[in-house]
Amino acid sequence: MTVALEPIGYVLTEEERPPRHWSVSDAKGTLMIDEQYLEGLTDIKAGQRIVVLFHFHRSPPFGPEFLHQHPAHKGRPMGVFSICSPLRPNPIGMSILKVTGVKDNLIHVRHLDMIDGTPILDIKPHVEDRHSCPSYGGE
Repeated sequence: MTVALEPIGYVLTEEERPPRHWSVSDAKGTLMIDEQYLEGLTDIKAGQRIVVLFHFHRSPPFGPEFLHQHPAHKGRPMGVFSICSPLRPNPIGMSILKVTGVKDNLIHVRHLDMIDGTPILDIKPHVEDRHSCPSYGGE
């Protein structure tokens, strides 16, 4: 089976070295979404959080030597599926970002942990419980 994903946009940021994880980041940037998806951005508003799936486009190819990695902040080797490393069998990242503004196809965000030019694969609402998700009939 082959799975092919096409970016829906790209990250724009002047941050030279954003933090390695969104939860500790205050970095700012912009998600530039392809104009063909403009109508899909209609209900994204400043103040909300969004989940952004992206491609670790600068990660080296994955090999068995990366099944266990040694995150500096953990102090011991850990399995790849229990850490947030960009070295993964499928180099897909996920961040929860705060929207600071939307203008046309540009979503301005905070808590960025991506580099300039990072391909964006998808955007989803940040859902804390079933009551806050429109597809569940929530508020």
